[in-house]
Order: sequence, then structure tokens, then C-alpha cells
Amino acid sequence: MNTLSRDDTQRMLNKVPEVTLFFWIIKIMATTVGETAADFLNVNLDFGLTGTSLVMGGLLLVALLAQIKARRYVPWIYWLAVVLISVFGTLVTDNLVDNFGVSLQTTTAIFSIALLATFGLWYASERTLSIHTIFTTRRELFYWAAILFTFALGTAAGDLAAEGLQLGYAYSGLMFGAMIGAVTIAYYLFNVNAVLAFWIAYVLTRPFGASCGDLLSQPVANGGLGLGTVVTSAIFLLTILGLVAYLTATDRRLAEQI
Repeated sequence: MNTLSRDDTQRMLNKVPEVTLFFWIIKIMATTVGETAADFLNVNLDFGLTGTSLVMGGLLLVALLAQIKARRYVPWIYWLAVVLISVFGTLVTDNLVDNFGVSLQTTTAIFSIALLATFGLWYASERTLSIHTIFTTRRELFYWAAILFTFALGTAAGDLAAEGLQLGYAYSGLMFGAMIGAVTIAYYLFNVNAVLAFWIAYVLTRPFGASCGDLLSQPVANGGLGLGTVVTSAIFLLTILGLVAYLTATDRRLAEQI
């Protein structure tokens, strides 16, 4: 049996995945599914915003309980929670805008403040915002609260750009994609703080993925490509399932080598 170093032990106990290319691909696809799946349940299945929110909120609660109960990072549990929180975060913003008449400008400001407050409380409690040391329940709760607000904020900011500012889905996607590229360059070339770069990119991938989802699913008359929410959701869900299956197999092989 191989002797475990301190770093190996910490990696085993960490409850979230390493930040790799696969991480960002699945995350962006999860944001796209969050946008299209929410529209599908709300409109196509006629659940309505309230009904859809209740169903997805219940499923999210179950997934998060499973995630928190797990003793280590389990790919399928973690990414199921991310997909569900993506859908629920979208619904939170949609409820505020459509059911309560809160403007996109206001919801963007509200969730920006909520996210900053979460980071403030997290840092005051743990003295770090790093995702590489999520191995206590308290840190994990802060982590998932931050994730929820990034999705809600990304939804509000994406809708504000595409609809409120009338940029359209394609130009919004290009704008947010360029911003993600700028953060990447700042990190690799100018040594911007890794934690700061990660969370900025995490927020930006939400409106980027949502804009891509809307571009694919919305009717041509609305500026989309007309694939519909069913086809778009199915394509991205199947891709996510394939990648998560690969990561699960890889994770199992690594565990067997320890």
C-alpha cells in the first residue's frame, strides 16, 4: 500500500472537484441546462414558475443532503447538485422578475450584494475562500450558498444584457465569453489571485452558458436557432452524463491505486 502524504489526504477529503478543463466544460453545460430545463418545465410542461420552483427545490434539497453526507468528492452526486442548483437559481431570479415584478437591474444588484455578503461571512469564519479545502460542513455550506447566488446573479445579469439592454443572445454570449477570456489571460499572464479569478469566472460562466442555451433553444423570430428546450436540454444533459461517467471511472481507478 502506498504511503499517503498530507496533500494526498487533503485531496481525498476535499468535497469538490479539482478545477480542470472538464470542470469548466461541465459547469458551462450545467448552466445551459439550468436555463433550458427551467423553461421546459415552466412552459412546455405547464408547471408554472411556482410549481417548477417547488419541484426543483425539493430535488435540490435531496441532492445537497446527499452531497453533504458524502465523506469525499463523488462526481455524480456533486454534478447532480450543480445541475439542480443551476435550475433552481434560474427560477429564483425568474420568480422575482415575473411573479413579483422586480426589475432585472434590481435583482442583479440584490444577488451581487448577497454573493459579496456570503464571501464576507465565509472569509470572516474560515479565513479563506479557497475551494481546495472544502472538507468541513461549515465550509461546504458557505460554498453551496455562494454557488446558488452565482447562478441567480448570472441569470439576472445575462437576462439584463440580452433582454434589458437588447444585446440579443449571440452578442451577450460573445460579451460574456470575452470577459471569461480576459479573466483567463489575467490569471495566466498577470498572476491575478487564483481565488478571485475562479469566482469571477464562475459568475461569468452562468450568463455565458445561459446565452448559449437561449441562442440554441429560442425560436428564430426571437433571435435563437430554434432547436427548442427539449433538444437543447437533451444534448447538454447527455454530454454531462458522459463526462461525469468518465470522471467517476477515473476517480474510482485513482481510489483503487491508493
